[in-house]
Amino acid sequence: MTELFGTLPDGTEVHRCTLERAGVRVRVLSYGGIVQSVEVPDREGRTTNVVLGFDSLRGYLDCPSPYFGALVGRYANRIAGARFTLDGRTYELAANNAPNSLHGGEQGFDKRVWAVEEIEHGVRLSRVSPDGEEGFPGRLEVSTAYTLDADGTLRITYEASTDAPTVVNLTNHSYWNLAGAAAGTSSAAGHELSVAAGRYLPVDKALIPTGEEAAVDGTRFDFRSARKVGTGYDHNLVLDKGVTGTAEPVAELYDPASGRLLTVNTTEPGIQLYTGDHLAAPYAPGDAVALETQHYPDSPNRPEFPSTRLDAGQRYRSETAYGFAAR
Repeated sequence: MTELFGTLPDGTEVHRCTLERAGVRVRVLSYGGIVQSVEVPDREGRTTNVVLGFDSLRGYLDCPSPYFGALVGRYANRIAGARFTLDGRTYELAANNAPNSLHGGEQGFDKRVWAVEEIEHGVRLSRVSPDGEEGFPGRLEVSTAYTLDADGTLRITYEASTDAPTVVNLTNHSYWNLAGAAAGTSSAAGHELSVAAGRYLPVDKALIPTGEEAAVDGTRFDFRSARKVGTGYDHNLVLDKGVTGTAEPVAELYDPASGRLLTVNTTEPGIQLYTGDHLAAPYAPGDAVALETQHYPDSPNRPEFPSTRLDAGQRYRSETAYGFAAR
C-alpha cells in the first residue's frame, strides 16, 4: 500500500509504502529511501517498532544528520579529505564532515525523492544521479528494492549502472532497538551482539581508517562470541567472508528482555558498527545500534581495500537481509 506522507517545502510529494507479511510490517518513504518503521513481535507476541525514526516528514527534515533509516549514497561512510583520484583525475567532494566527506555529501541519496514502483511483496525505488552530483563522476542509474520474504525477512537489494568510471557504496542506516524504538524506552547498550569478523579497521581522530586491518583478539572489537554491545563504537568490522555473490549470515543482535532477535545476511565485506553515541533529542546517546553493511570507509583512497569502482558496462549489485525471530 502506498499513501501520501507529506510534502516538501518546494511542493514535492513524499509517499509512504507499507509492506506486511508473516507478522512483520515495514514502512518505507520515497524521501531518502528511509525505512521509517519495522514492527515485529517479541517472545510474547507483542508487536512494536524496533527502528528509530519520526512520525512526520518534518521530523526528518529538521533532524537529518542521524540518517535515521536512510538509503545512503553515492558513497556510504567517509572519504578522507573530501576527495579521491580516479584514472589520474581528482574529484572534490563536499566536506560535510570536515575535513572529510560523509554519506554522499550535503545532498546525498538520503535527501532525494525517489520514484516508487510497487513490486511483488515489496517496493522498488529508483532515481538517476547525474554526472557531477555532489562531486561524483558519471551518470548513475540506481534502484533499491525493499521486499519481505515468506518468513518476514526484510531484503534490501541495491543495483546501479554508470556511463563513466565512478565509485559506489550503498547502505541502509537503520538504528535498531529491539526493546522498542520509542524515545526513552531503553538503551540498546545491553543488547547482545555477535559478528563473524576476526579483524577491524583502526581509525584516526577523524574516523578515517589508517589502512591496517587489525586482529580483534584481546580487543573490545571482538564480537565473534555474543556479548553486550555497550557504547563507544563507530568502526568498520572486517567480515571473515569478504565480498560474496549471495547474502551470507554475518551478525546477530539480541535483546534478552523482549526476546527479539535480529539476524543480518549480506554480500558486503564490512559492517560499520555505530552505537549512536551522538544521538540527540528526542533520543539519547546509546538508544540504538546501527549495523551498516558496506564496503570499507575511504576505499577510493585505499587501493589495498576491496574496490568500490564501477565502470560503464558493469552492474553494481549489493544485498542485505534482516531476519526477525523471538526466543
